[in-house]
Amino acid sequence: MPVFRFATIQGQAIVWFLQRNCSVTPAQLGWFYASLCVVSLSIAAFFWLHGATLILPFAWLELGAVGLAFLAYARHAADGERISLQGRRLVVELESAGQLQRTEFDPDWVRVEPRAGDRSLIEVSGRGRTVRVGRFLRPELRPLLAQEIRSALRERQV
Repeated sequence: MPVFRFATIQGQAIVWFLQRNCSVTPAQLGWFYASLCVVSLSIAAFFWLHGATLILPFAWLELGAVGLAFLAYARHAADGERISLQGRRLVVELESAGQLQRTEFDPDWVRVEPRAGDRSLIEVSGRGRTVRVGRFLRPELRPLLAQEIRSALRERQV
């Protein structure tokens, strides 16, 4: 059994799970945004009560813009790629903004190679279907991932 750098072995399956490196979860971001709203609106209300009437509308505008930016971040925080090799199937699942794209390949007919060069995404193709993976991996590590997937495919064919 080969040793994998990027994959884990789950029973009879080999699974590569690549995801965005996020230091803040969407739930933590929500709590931070709520506390930011409380502080900002408290300060704006204080100045509004002392006669600065334009402070409150600008505070709402600012919090709306920050909320939209946080929402865009939170939508993509759970993005990832899952590649699994189990038995006679290679399954590639890409999740982006909550939408899942799933493609299955026959391991005997699949090709795994860099799209254009060593630093490009990895192209998994077979029988007219193509999926690009590796966007959550540093470019210099993508050839290693492609080699690891190819090695696992060869190991399964023996």
